[in-house]
This record gives sequence, structure tokens and C-alpha cells, in this order.
Amino acid sequence: MAEHPDINLPDVLRGQTDRGQRMKTRSNMIRVFISSTFTDMSSERKALLERAYPEVLAFCRGLGLVLEVGCSSSPPSQPVVDLCWGIRNGSSGDHDSCEIFLQEIQSCQRISAGPHFIALLGSRYGHRALPRRVPEKHFEVLLSKLSKNAEGVKQLSQWFLKDSNAVPPTYVLRPIATHFPHYGDLRPESKPQHDNSVLSWRFTENQLLQLLRSAATAAEAAGDITAEQKQQFFTSVTEQEFQQGLWDDNRTPSALLFVREAPRQRVKDRPKRLAKFMGVIADGLLDAEAQGLLTDLKSRLYISCKEILNLHCVELSKGSVDPKRKEHAQYLDSVVEQFVSQMKSGITAAVDSPAEGRRRKMWGRIEEEEDTSDWMVEEVGQHVARSEELCRGLIGREGLLAKLCLSIRESTSVGHGPLVVHGAAGMGKTALLCQLAQEMQRDLKAGSVMVIRLLSDRHPQRPDIDHVLCSVCLQVCLACGLSPPSPLIAGTHLELLRFFRNILAQVSQKGDTLILVLDAVDQLSDQHQAHRLCWLPVHLPPNIHLVVSMDTSSEAFASMRLKVESLGSFFEVERLSRSEGKQMVESNLRAHQRTLTPEQSDAVLQSFDSTGCPLHLRLILSAAKRWSSFTPLTERQLSASTQEMMSQLFLMLEETHGKELVGGALGYLALAREGLLEAELRDVLSLDDEVIGEVHRYSLPTTPSLIRLPPLLWARLRRDLKDQLEERWTDGVATLSLNNRRLLEAISSRYLMSERRGRSHRILAEYFQGRWSGKLKPVMLPGLTLVLSDRKVPPQPLWFAPGLANVRKLQELPYHLLHTGLWEELQQEVIGNAEWLYCKSRVCGVTSVIHDLDQSSQHMDCTETRLIRDALVLIKPTMDFLDSHMDMSLFFTELLARLCSLAPSFPSVIGRLCSQCEEWLLTCPEPTLIPKCSFLQQPGGALQHTLSGLQGGVFCLDVSVEAELLALGLDDGVVMVLRLSDQQLLHTLLGHSGAVLSVKVIDSSSCCLSLAADGSLSRWSLMTGQQLLCIQGAVPVDSSPSPVHFHLSEQSQMIYVHTGTQVKVWTQEGAELFSSSGEDGSVVLGVLEESVFSLTDSGLVRIFHPLHDAVETQLENSLTRLSLVKTVVSPKRGKVFVATREGVLHQISRTGKHSAVEFPLVPSLLCVTEDEKLLIAAAERTLSLFDIDRDSVDKVLELQHEDDVLSACVSSDGRLLASGAADQLIRIWSVTTGALVDSLCGSDAPVTSVVICRGSVVSASAAAASVHLWSLKYDARHQPPAHIPSGSAHVAITRDADRVFFVRQSSQREVMSWNNSTGCLSERLSVSAQVSCLELAQHKRLLLCGLTSGTVLIYPLALPQETLCIPPPESLCGVLCLAVSASEKHVAVAYEDAVCQFEISVRESCPTVEGPLHRVPLSLLHGPLSSMALLSDLRLLYGTSCGGVRLHDPGSGAGSVLEPHRSRVTCVMGSNWGTHALVGSEDAVQRLWALTPLTLDHTMEYKGFLFEGVLSAAFSESDQFVFTGSQDKTIKVWDVQTGTLLYVQYVCSPVVRMVTFRNGFVALSQQGAVIREVFHCPDHIGPDYNPLRNVKAQYRVTSREKNQDIQQNSGSDPRDFNLAQFNLNFPSSLQDKSSSTCVLL
Repeated sequence: MAEHPDINLPDVLRGQTDRGQRMKTRSNMIRVFISSTFTDMSSERKALLERAYPEVLAFCRGLGLVLEVGCSSSPPSQPVVDLCWGIRNGSSGDHDSCEIFLQEIQSCQRISAGPHFIALLGSRYGHRALPRRVPEKHFEVLLSKLSKNAEGVKQLSQWFLKDSNAVPPTYVLRPIATHFPHYGDLRPESKPQHDNSVLSWRFTENQLLQLLRSAATAAEAAGDITAEQKQQFFTSVTEQEFQQGLWDDNRTPSALLFVREAPRQRVKDRPKRLAKFMGVIADGLLDAEAQGLLTDLKSRLYISCKEILNLHCVELSKGSVDPKRKEHAQYLDSVVEQFVSQMKSGITAAVDSPAEGRRRKMWGRIEEEEDTSDWMVEEVGQHVARSEELCRGLIGREGLLAKLCLSIRESTSVGHGPLVVHGAAGMGKTALLCQLAQEMQRDLKAGSVMVIRLLSDRHPQRPDIDHVLCSVCLQVCLACGLSPPSPLIAGTHLELLRFFRNILAQVSQKGDTLILVLDAVDQLSDQHQAHRLCWLPVHLPPNIHLVVSMDTSSEAFASMRLKVESLGSFFEVERLSRSEGKQMVESNLRAHQRTLTPEQSDAVLQSFDSTGCPLHLRLILSAAKRWSSFTPLTERQLSASTQEMMSQLFLMLEETHGKELVGGALGYLALAREGLLEAELRDVLSLDDEVIGEVHRYSLPTTPSLIRLPPLLWARLRRDLKDQLEERWTDGVATLSLNNRRLLEAISSRYLMSERRGRSHRILAEYFQGRWSGKLKPVMLPGLTLVLSDRKVPPQPLWFAPGLANVRKLQELPYHLLHTGLWEELQQEVIGNAEWLYCKSRVCGVTSVIHDLDQSSQHMDCTETRLIRDALVLIKPTMDFLDSHMDMSLFFTELLARLCSLAPSFPSVIGRLCSQCEEWLLTCPEPTLIPKCSFLQQPGGALQHTLSGLQGGVFCLDVSVEAELLALGLDDGVVMVLRLSDQQLLHTLLGHSGAVLSVKVIDSSSCCLSLAADGSLSRWSLMTGQQLLCIQGAVPVDSSPSPVHFHLSEQSQMIYVHTGTQVKVWTQEGAELFSSSGEDGSVVLGVLEESVFSLTDSGLVRIFHPLHDAVETQLENSLTRLSLVKTVVSPKRGKVFVATREGVLHQISRTGKHSAVEFPLVPSLLCVTEDEKLLIAAAERTLSLFDIDRDSVDKVLELQHEDDVLSACVSSDGRLLASGAADQLIRIWSVTTGALVDSLCGSDAPVTSVVICRGSVVSASAAAASVHLWSLKYDARHQPPAHIPSGSAHVAITRDADRVFFVRQSSQREVMSWNNSTGCLSERLSVSAQVSCLELAQHKRLLLCGLTSGTVLIYPLALPQETLCIPPPESLCGVLCLAVSASEKHVAVAYEDAVCQFEISVRESCPTVEGPLHRVPLSLLHGPLSSMALLSDLRLLYGTSCGGVRLHDPGSGAGSVLEPHRSRVTCVMGSNWGTHALVGSEDAVQRLWALTPLTLDHTMEYKGFLFEGVLSAAFSESDQFVFTGSQDKTIKVWDVQTGTLLYVQYVCSPVVRMVTFRNGFVALSQQGAVIREVFHCPDHIGPDYNPLRNVKAQYRVTSREKNQDIQQNSGSDPRDFNLAQFNLNFPSSLQDKSSSTCVLL
């Protein structure tokens, strides 16, 4: 493909359609046409086939290029387009071969990025065929020169007829079968007639040629025609190919030329032996005229093509080239070597040449980092170019177009809604929208943006709404100079929707005009229920215009009618009139230089009148363009409907090309996900035994051991399908696809019924598997037994070269394996193949892999598939943040860290997948951490969906069970409405500026009310998302400390809002009816229907209607002396329940009747169940249920929790109770028995809201920006392991990870012992004061617990009741921290004023403590001690909160002040062998000290996006490595000897405690997850290894010379670190390495 002229990027991004045709992707295809004569170059072609083509193919694939080779007459190779190979009779009955060859050369010139033409010439000039068309003027001149030869004129007139439909008129050579009907009849019973017809045609052809040549010679002599015009009757097809490929194209360096001369020939070799190698005439003598023309051709080649000429002199043996002869073998070796060398050279030169100032994007390269603007230009260009193409054929619709333009112009300066263009399929909606875009382009001022997306353009694949929105946002941002969406935003549906709406608002505020045209939104995929149009904004700001189109019968149109109320926004595309149809016919024919006779034109319009459908007319024209003026009536039948016209098209194709070939070609194109390369389609047709059987029904293949579809058959079919096919360019590669969705549906119904569809899927699957590459495939052919033949299809590896993926295999194979029913192979090669999952995630995006697995789950009942799919969903945010640039080790680590605990339960797929990941990591040539347990969020279990991307915590929620709607009120003032059935966001309701305090779904789920802390009350439509009502000042601003409630009266539809002291009432229209401010000191208890309950200071309960009289009642036991805690209303019972701090529950009825009973709780939570039979009350860790079905209040259940109960809900059937607590667990209880049914673990914040809805639980937290949806019916085998609560105050873990000890933030007087094997608490250890620190002596199995009272408790893990106590010091100072020596013989206790050392021993399983042995005062420190290590020689190394670091020797009393840190020291850790110690702080610095003698070995500084402070550390058992856990949620591995950073791993939560074992460590994260990993480090690390390739960060190590007391620095000062400029510097041992990605989320 020629280089494209420079394009103006701003114009492209603004949608300037006049540049559409110039915005084509630079080609990644090498398409070469090889021209040679039919017989004399067979040995050369065979050598190229067997030896050259495979090498060039592999070379191209290694560069990310597609190789296709088209030949006029050579055997096929793997990618070869061999047009005449396989055709026993090279001549076509329609005389179209030459035209097809020349069209193929033009296609190669247009498409190829490198060499495009190869010429092979020997001693044969080639066939000189009759011209198929002769211009009218020329032909009549020729007839005039034959006026004396009446028989010759008659013969020419019989074979050439005038076609007046051509513009200008042309004489056309009639098909051979016109006069010799048996010429194409290959049936065995017709063989005599066929042979006779062939001989007759050869004689006739020779006669016609002689007549034309003699006439042309005379005409030239008379000056009536030129020499060039005469030459067409003498020139061979081969020379015409040379003319097109070598001389009509200026890119001669893009061609190769091979000429073979035969200098001497023996007399006995002439002429019969040379008949195949030299032109002969009918009597067997040499054709002197042809030899003269050959000589002239070679002379011309030698003069004009010196640069590309490869000349060989070869003496033929017995009239041929014999590869067994030495000199001939050497000749063939030379040809092959030159071909390969020059092809590689030409391809390399083309690949390396600059294109438009941008480097070439390699197709399938996983390391490719494409400029965003590059692929944006490609996508915009494709839609704009397609739009221009469709506009050319649009006639009519002027009135509808004018209405649309007027509507856009009139609404520019005001807010408005979208415009909807609808109509039946095929009515021209797409063309209308394209014309609208062009019309409005002319009206737009500078800086305006036109965005057009033709969403049906890539059928059969349906685009995802996320991809469409992301693409639109990116184009608008780049065009308007706004910040584009980050990868995380683009990868999260909710964030993307919010960003889309914000972009529209920003463009409007800038005053720029944006017109967004989305065609065929009904063709979007089912992702996020896009057809319901929840993503589509109904209200658009000024200057923003949205035009969409859809079928009137589609679900999208029904949704649109519900969302947009104004009928003026809908524009129907109706049928075309006859006059408009006539204009379209004339315009189309004119563009193709054709016309019709009046009779034919009437027939076309009469057929069109029945539908008025543009698609129908295009199909009619596709047939009519082939009509000549003499086409008989019987051959121009037209159908009265679109469907019948398609059927007629198929019948015509089947009669011409064969039913199996037509059905196979169209069927494969219809089934392919992303279309097919032409080479792929020829390969697949060659694998189809039905097609091959039809081709060879009456003639056997020339070489039975090598069978392929003769490419000329496909070339002829492709020519007849020109109007139904389109060329789609993606990443520089062109695939063939059907250009119409209705055509695809017609093909499916005709050719792809169940059996044929399954067989076609299987052939496609086997092709992309590479099953038949290099193997013999059996086939049954007529007259032969079973034949094993090589179909010459290429191999299909996953990787063409390291880092270069087989994109086509990734795109197609899963789909065809699935629909073939080869599910076991699908699981082995795709779902359970770790390398496949990584490769496709990198190349095609993880979303495409998830889509594959979604489709698989719909067809296969496979739990493992769903679990792997969910694991990839969890990995997706990381890959989105990395923009898919995740290396294989990180991907495998993520898979293992999420799936390995499921491997024992699911060994067949997940177990094999985990084994593959682990095996690869163990042999990885780079350092890596290998997970040994699942410590990242695991798929499966009760947690079904997490709605993330919220802007704040969830303050309130409400569920409509009937409509399955969930309304959320967020602390940022946003109300979000979701559909529970598919977890899709319906609306983001914006209008409040303060936290939403209450939300309620009303009016049969058609509306909802929301009340916010800014004092506003809003009513929203859940159908359109429109704000129907907004009342300001409904409650005092910032009412959040006081409970706020609202109530909607079902009778009067009045809205009541009340706080503790005021009540306000409005009508639904917003008119205020009543307001009471509570100035008399009364307290509002609640609203029951239309009655307001309040309590005055005098103990008087007032029950009043805002518009009527009040009822007053004096309580017997006055409430004035009681403290109200909670109230709740029971509408069905007509009561208000009031709980007081004094332990009394009051019941007050609507009539004023009052009763009081003792109540055992002072509830923080009080509510009634849906049926109002039970009262739920919670106080601290107790949740109680009371029966209120009668007037009495009877306790039914008392449920104890591990932490404070914050929320509760009973299911609608009254059988289950869900409770949410501060320990982040959701507990499911049986209401009948009180048994704990289940505990749902996975929330990372206290559960403040919980609701049960139809077997699911919805939970949320005011402290977390997410909502969780849980299923109560799940497979317990994939329940994730439970862990300790997140954010524990103090933790400790045993090195076998069996036991975890923790202290809750909310209750620090209790130490919890957690059994990690069973996932539950094993015991509680109560203490007398708050716990200040925990430490474990791992070998002696002792738990040390420091208290704020100064006491240290020591618990033997085997006998925790045998507790040992170290009493507090005389100063009664609290314990700050504890440290155990490496030998575990001593412990250091740091108090506020001193550090004391004690000796620990164990006698008869009971610990004993002696000491203190030493006491080190801390009075001179500038800050309290914050971290400490007790070294093996009993020296103390400690750091303080102000950054000071000291080393003290208690034995000698000597001390050393070490280099201080700039912030609090958070971690001090001594090595196992006493040689080193690590000191880390809250800043970016950690120091590694050598202890004997005391010297600073390394200062390691690390800076990234997040806070980097070190929280924990541990040395490996050999002290070779040190592991650190940091505040930035990473684990880092450092080399102790060199200080080099070896590995960085993101673990989702800061690691707060680490313990080593053998070659790995056990760690505990802040979220409570246990991490167990092994570190793999090869002996030799390559010089190009970059530990920061997955992070955007930098580090520097400053090390001392080992033999000299001087410092050496490596890297730059991290204080100069700028997040906007990543100048990454690393140790000199690693040289400078860039980091292009980040996993620090």
C-alpha cells in the first residue's frame, strides 16, 4: 500500500469528512502476484512452493505481517492465491481470466506494504487470448477493414455483440457455450461432445484472432487506430500482466524479475519436446511470431528492469528442467536463494520506512505501545470513510433531512433531548445519518466536533457499549483539548458513564458545538443491557446534539419511547418514491459507466415499487449492472421483495459457481467473528470436503496428493459478490466480510442450518487449531477410493515469534470450538491454558477473554469456566490500569493468588491452570514471588457482584422487590438506581449537593424520593431519570446528626418530612401544606398514614392531621423524665414504638391508646419486619427479635455477635435474618431456630446497610465506595477462606500460618485467636487493660502481649491458660513495643521511659522469665520509641517517632547514634544470623546496616504514586534477601549483598506483619488476609531485567565500597522525583531501565 499523504490530526478528530478517504491504516500485509506462463516454469514454481514460500511466510509472521501470494498459474503454497492452478482447462468459458488476473495485480499494488509483483519468464511467450471487450468505434473500424471478407465479418458478428448498456458502447465476446453448448459440460456421458466443443473452440479462437489481427494491422496502416490499440490483439496475457505489474506502477523496486534463457538446444529436442516450453502453432511448428514478441519483451525487460533482474542461463534437458541434474539443482537453489533474499530485503525496507512520521504498529506485538491518537485516527477514519461512501448513493430524503437539520439548529442554544431516527430494516437509516453528518459539517463553526459511529459496520459482531463510549470520549477529549479518560475509568462501566456525561457538560460550557451521531444503537451487544439505553442521556446541555438510529421493531426503540416523551424527537424513515428510486438507479449506473434499456429500466422500477426499500433496490441494481442490452428476458427476472431478491441472487451464484462453493464461501464469511483473510477463506474452502468434492465431481485433481480449491474459482465468485462484500481494515490487515446484516441473516437461513453450521464451525476450528497443517486429510472423490491429500494450510501456533501473537487464532478459535461442541478441547486449549489467557488478554484485551468465557458459560454448564471468568473480572482493574501492559509473571501470579485455593476442589481445569502458572514461575528466568495460597479476592462463593466506582460511601438504600430495583443514596449527594437482575446501572441522579440521608422507591417503582443534608427533597422518575420535583429547605441544612425521615401517604399522596423537632408536609406538586418547627419543645415520634405523633415537654402525646384537629393523650407514666432513644412506626398495626434509655418500650396507637413494657435493650437499631410481626432491636453486640403480633412484646431470639451490630433485615418470607456488624461480616440466621446459617466474608468496611431480596443480600457501608450483592445459594466448594477483620489494631501470625492473633480497634481489651485452617475464632483472651502490642516467639510457641498498663502477658500456645505475667515497672509506664531475639532466649520490653531485657526459658511446657537483666533508660530521646529489634548479641537497635535511630549495648552501656530518618521509624528488623539490620520509616527511605562492624551498607530510596512507608520486614532464612511490606500495598524483595531491588508485587492491601520460612514468607495484610509465598530467584539475572516494569516508580540505592570507606551512588535523587515526568533511574548494576506501567492502584 502506498504511503498516505499527511493528515491534519485536529481535522480528523473533529470529523472532517473530506479527509475520510485518506485516513487508512498503513498496511501490515504483503500481497504478491506471481506472473508466469502456464507450463514452462513448473519446476521453478515447485521449488518456490516447497522451499521459498514457507521461509518467507515465517519471516513475515515474525514481523507481524500477513503474506498472501497471487499467481496467474502456479501451484499453491500455504498462503498462495494460485489463480489457474487446479484448472485442467485454463481457458474460461466467459473469457474473464485475463481481467481477473489484472484486477488481482491492482489489488496487490493497493494492499501490499512491500513487494507486490514477481515475474517469472522462460522461453514461452504465453497464451494470446481474444479480448473480451472491444470499444464500438474500434470494432467497427476493424469490420470495415474486413469488408471484402464477408465470411469473416459474419463470424466476428456472431461472436461479438454490441452492448449498448456500456458507456461508451462496447462489443462483447460471447461466452463459448453460446455456440458450443457442451464446452463446459464435464459429465462423463457428455465427454465426446465436450471434447468436440473444445477442439471446435480452439479452431474458432484461432480464426477469430487471425481476423482481428489482420484487420488491426490494416487499420493501423491506415491510421485509424494506434499501435498500442493494435497490440491488444497480439499481446499475451503474460505480457499484459508484466505491463500492469512492472510498468504501469511506479514502484519498480517493489517487484522481482526472474528470466531463464536457454542458449543452446539440441536438434532432437525440437519442436515436440519443447512444446511445453516454447510457443507452437497448430501444426506443431514453433510460433515465430510469438518468439519474436518474446524477444521484444525480454529486450524491454533487460533495459527497463535492470535493478530487479535475476538472469539465469539454463540448458534444458529433454525439454525440461530436471531437479535431479546437478546444474539444474544448482539453478533452482539459486532461484530460491535469490527469491528469499530479495523478498526479505524488500519486506524489511518497507517495514523500516517511515509512514506519516509514525512508526509502524506490528500486528500482534504484545510489547507494542501505540500512541492513543494513532488508533483513534484509524477508528475515526474508518467511520468517516464509510460514511462518505454511503453518502454517494443517497438520493431523496431531502424533506426528512431538512427537518433533522432544522431541529438541530433550533435547539443549539437551549437544553434539549436526543433525536431518534427509526424505520424498518433496509430503509436507509444509516445513509441518512451519514448525509446528516455531512450537511451539519458545512454549518459547523471552527472548533466544532462531529463524531459519527456506524455501529452495525462490523456485523456479525455487535460492539460493546463501553468500547463505543470510550471511543467517543477519547475523540471528543482529543479534539477539544480535554483530559482523556484514564485506563481505570475506561475499564469501569459506572466511571465511564459518569465521564461521558461530564465530557458533554464540559464541551457545552466551553461553548463548542458537538454533534454525536450513533447509527444502529439496536445493534449494540447485550453488555450492560445496552438495548435498554440506560447509558443514553435524555437531557442534553446547549451546544450538544445526539442523533441515534434504530429499527422501529427493536427493543431499543421501545426503550426510547419510554425515555423520550416528545414525539417531535422521533423521525421515521419511510419508503422511497418511484421518482427517488429512478434517481438512485441512474446515479448508481452512471457511477459504474452503465445504463439500461427503457424496457429494462421499467422492469427495475416496477420491482422496486413493491417495497420502496433502498436495500431491495441495491440488490436489483447488483443484478441489473450485469445486464447487457442484448440480455434475454429470461435471464433478467427480478423479485418483488428484498428476501426473494436475495434468494434469486443465491440461485444465480449457485448456477454459475456451484452450490457447495457458494454456500461454503458465504457460510464461512457469515460465521467468522472478525471476517476472514482471503488466504484464510481459500484455505478453509480447501479443507471443506464437500466443496472439493463438487469441484472435482467430473475431473480428478492434477495431483491427488495435493488438493486445494482452484483459486480462479474463488476469484470469479468474489467478482460476482463484489456488491455484497466489504474490505475491513484493522491494525493494517484487511479481512473480507459481508456488508449487510440482512444478507447475513439470509445466508444463515439458507446455508447454515444446524448440520451444515456445525460442520462449518468444525472446519474453522480445525483450521485455526492448525490440525491439518503438514498432515494428510482424507477425502472421497468420484472414481477414487479414499484419498489422503495435503491441503497445504499453514501452521497456527499461538506465538509467531517471541512476543508476537497469532491474532487471528486468538480472535476466532474459542468461538468455533464452542459452537462446534468441542468443549473438552476448548477447556484444554483456551479456558484451562494459562498462556492462552495471558496472550489474548495482552493482545485483544482482558474484556475479550471475559466475553469468550461468558459465551462458553451460556453453552456449557461448567463451574470452572465461570470461576476463571470471575477471576479475570477481578484482574481486569489491574490490567486496565496497566493499559493491558502486564507481563506474564505478574499475570500468572495474579491468577495463582486468586485461584490456587480452588485447585483441590476443581482439579480438571483450575487445578491444571494453576499448575501451569506455578511451573512457569518456577522456571522463570527472572526473580518472582510464587503464591502458595489465595490472598487476593477469590472468585466464586456468595459474593456475586461488587458495584465499585462510587464517589463516596452509601448512607442509605431502598429495594423494590417487585421491580428488582435498588436505590442508593451516597455521601456525595448522588442517587444511583440499579437493576438487581443484571446488576446494571439504570440512572445516576444528580441534584443534591449534600449527603443523601434517605431514599425510597414509590409509586409502584416508577419514582423515588430522596432527601439530602443540603436540605433538599427530590422526586425522580425511574423511567427517564428526570428530576420531577425539587424542594429546597425541606430539612435544616446539615441535618445528618439528627435522624431524618420522610413518609408518603398512600391516600392523599402527601409527602411528610420530619426530624426530631419539626414536620413539613407538601403535595406531590411541591406545594407546602404544613410546617411545624417544634418551638414548644415537642419531639416528633413518627408519622402514621396522615397522622403525626409528637411528644411535648409536659408528657402530652399529640396525634394530629396537618389539616385537621388533633387528638391528645396524657401518658400514665410521663415520658418527660425519660430519654428517648429510638422510635419506629408500624403502619399495619397502627402503632408507634418508642424505646427509652431507661429500658421501657412504649406503644402508642393512632387513637391515643398507650401501653409500656420493660425492654431489655437500649437499642442503637430499631425496626420492624416487612410483615410487621417482629420487632428487631440491636444494642452493641446483641441483636434481639421480639414478637409484636399481639399487643404484648415477647422476645423470640437473642443473637450474639463478635462486634457491634449496625444493620439487620428479615427476608419477606420471615425465615432468614441478615445482620451487618462492625467486624465487616454479614451473618445469616435462621429466624425459626436462631442458628447461624452462614457468614459472608468479603466486605472491607463495617456493614451499615443490609437488605434481603429474593435469595440475595445487598450490603453497603457508609465508609466504603462500593455495594456488594451476595447470593444465598452458592456452591460451598468455592467459598473464599474467611480471615480476620480488616484494620485490626495489633496482629501476630505463626510461621506455619495456622494461627493468627489480633486485637480489634473497637475492643482492645481482648486478644482474639483465629484458626486459619478452619477459618473461625478458636478462643478469646481477655486482658485487664488495652493491648498496645503483640509479638510471637515462633519456635517456643509463645504469644507476648504488651498492655498500656505496663504489664506483659505471655501465653503458651499449647496451654494458653498457663499465662505468665511480667508485672509493670515501678513507673507504671505503658508498654510501647516488644522484641524477641533470633534465638528466642531473650525478650526486650520497651516502656515509655526505658527498655528492659528479660530471659525466657521453657520448663515442662511452661515458660519462665528472669530479669530484668538490663535496663536502658530512654529519657534523652526526642520522641517516643516506635520500633525495636533485639539483636543476637543482645544489643538493642531502636527507632523513634521523630526518626531517630540508636544502637545500644546493655552489657557495656555504650551506645551509637545512627543516621536518622526524616519521619517516624516504622520498622526495625534484625537478620536471622545477626549480620544485618533493616531500618525503615514512613518516608521513602530504608537503610540496611552491617552490624559487625557497624556500617551503613545501603540506603534504599523508593518513590511511587502512593505513600511508600515501610510497615514490616523479614530476612530470608539465609539472610540473602530481605522482604518488605509497604504502605503503598506492595511487597518488595531486596538483595542484602548489593541492595538491589529484585521484585515488586502489588497485594491490594498494606502488609503489616511478615515471618519467613525456608525460601519464602508468611505475611498478614491490613485487610486481614494471610499471604504465603515462595521467592524464586535464578542464579543469573539478565542485564535487561527491570524490576519496575510493572510499576511507575523509581528507586535509588546508595552503597558503600566493601573494601574502602567511601560512598558510591547509583541513580538520581528521589527528592527530584516528579510524577509527571518519569525519568526512571536504577542501580548501575541494572543500568537505566524505563518503566512504562503501574500496578499501584
